[in-house]
Amino acid sequence: MESEEEDPTQEDLVDSNTEAGQFDASGENSDVVAKPIAPSNDPTDEQKQEVARWINDGVGLSDIQKRLSTEFGVTMTYMDVRFLVDDLNLTIQDEDEPEPEKTESEAEVPKTDPDADLLGSVSVDVDKVTRPGVMASGTATFSDGVNSPWYLDQFGRLGLTPKNEAYKPSDEDLAEFQKKLQAELQKSGM
Repeated sequence: MESEEEDPTQEDLVDSNTEAGQFDASGENSDVVAKPIAPSNDPTDEQKQEVARWINDGVGLSDIQKRLSTEFGVTMTYMDVRFLVDDLNLTIQDEDEPEPEKTESEAEVPKTDPDADLLGSVSVDVDKVTRPGVMASGTATFSDGVNSPWYLDQFGRLGLTPKNEAYKPSDEDLAEFQKKLQAELQKSGM
């Protein structure tokens, strides 16, 4: 029969636990007392007032996050800054964003005449061979003459994929497109 030997890892654990658990004369753990407390990353009341001033000046959250770090040494995540602003009951002022300039392809999109008679102005074609990955596909021609491929995916979601991504047909055209598409799909047995 083999003699039972003590596991060396257990001895190490016992030794390290006794060292860490040593108490001084006052009954406090000397390891805990000797370690300095880490500084808090929460802003002080004065720093919160400064954040309020920045918000009133129109400074954005990411800039406030950077300023807190550089000026006060307070490191906060973007969400923490957002929560701080909410806790202070401050409202972020949206800067007036300039309207993006239109590209040449957007400028070429013909404008629809709101007074035009749209009845019968939209046509829908169903592909004889369906595109891969969809249940049905085809092409729609809207009242302004723009052709746009369409698809119906496996989940029944309808999508348009115009060549010009900025193109959006009128609400009347979309309603007529959906009615005509439904009729065409019923004809084909879907």
